[in-house]
Amino acid sequence: MNVIDIFIILGYFAVLILVGVIGSRRAKSSEDYILAGRNLGFFMYFGCLAAVILGGASTIGTTQLGYEYGISGMWLVFMLGFGIMLLGIFLIKRITAFKVMTISEYLGQRFNFQTQLISALVASIYAMMVTVTQVIGIGTILNVLLGWSLTPSMLVGGGIVLFYTILGGMWSVTMTDIIQFIVMTLGVFFIMLPMSISSAGGWSQLSLQLPEAYFSFSGIGLSKVFHYFLLFGLGMVVAQDIWQRVFTAKTIKIARTGTVFAGVYSLFYGLAVSLIGMSAFVVLPNLQSTQNAFASMALETLPPGVLGFVLAGVISALMSTASGTLLASSTLITNDIIKSYFCKNINERQFLILSRLVTSIIGIATIVFALWIQDVLVALDVAYAVLSGAVFVPIILGFFWKRSTAKAAFYSIIASTITILIGLAIEGITSTNPILYGIATSFAIMGLVTFNSQKSDIKEPVGSPEQVDS
Repeated sequence: MNVIDIFIILGYFAVLILVGVIGSRRAKSSEDYILAGRNLGFFMYFGCLAAVILGGASTIGTTQLGYEYGISGMWLVFMLGFGIMLLGIFLIKRITAFKVMTISEYLGQRFNFQTQLISALVASIYAMMVTVTQVIGIGTILNVLLGWSLTPSMLVGGGIVLFYTILGGMWSVTMTDIIQFIVMTLGVFFIMLPMSISSAGGWSQLSLQLPEAYFSFSGIGLSKVFHYFLLFGLGMVVAQDIWQRVFTAKTIKIARTGTVFAGVYSLFYGLAVSLIGMSAFVVLPNLQSTQNAFASMALETLPPGVLGFVLAGVISALMSTASGTLLASSTLITNDIIKSYFCKNINERQFLILSRLVTSIIGIATIVFALWIQDVLVALDVAYAVLSGAVFVPIILGFFWKRSTAKAAFYSIIASTITILIGLAIEGITSTNPILYGIATSFAIMGLVTFNSQKSDIKEPVGSPEQVDS
């Protein structure tokens, strides 16, 4: 890399650290630290939500899929966007009716404390594993750029994210996400995409040099598309990092509109990044590691100065998701486990100290897991498989089936989680079947236990349509 590019990236890191310090001054209460005071306007909300959705798998993983399969590689990000739009259109009003901080706190209000505890454990593991994917992605980029091995690359990238997240919580994450959203939008749509297609000889040359299957929307396989729907389409609807962003919006209208816009933005992002991967296949046909397709393409095609800005944009996408999911995981553990069961009477100052301590521990564990796994798509599959298969059904039935009981929700989460983990161990983490087994198990347990419950066990939903409308 040119010295100019290195200074641009290092300068970008310095700005993020500075913003983290500034954000720490605004985080004076638990709502400030966890939800940015529930006070974000449309642009701040939309930009932050889009930034947290589109991270390592969306950028590096989709470029890799575009390189390997063509235009159908976009389905990964398409399903993320589709899930977000479902959330915005059908559930925002119900979600915001609950004055909670986490999905587990909602399940605790809707069902009981035991359900809150078990769902907090499952959802915190999901959020931590998504953070792992981002740290791996950051390490991959720095590995290609600076020639470092993956280990120091992950340590540096993960350490910066951990630093500014610990300091300011959601305020730091929000402020950095807006910067990251702008940088990644300009870098991917206005620089990397047109220059990648141009380097490949234009669209006509792509059409001539790429296999015909690369232009088929089903080239990746319909089973894989369905797999992505189960993982990401359903997963986005019940993801803690997404719900936590929803709670930061100033009004319901901002939450709903901003969520739908973020979903649409994601669709265009997925298409753009898969086209970059297709261009990379033409320009760099013999890549040893297809996971490095984006960074290698940037090094090949972009001039000094521009290269640094674009790669800062990619790192932005990774860091924004990493910080959001890191904070989500620590919030679940702090608010729904430690505070609810062990430290019920702590004050605001003690809660902030506890939140920063838990964030530090989760962040360190995340970096360790990233060093161990070192594969973006593998880590992402594990995270979303557990979330979609184990938590989706109780949350949705909690909203729409008044009769569903606390026992049913509790046992369904436990049974489906065990089912999924066994299925992944037997059939492999890329198999769709374990998620289907988990969802089927969850539906079966919810139905059987609820129908065999006494009427006194049924708890009226706090956010039922009548209460929401009133």
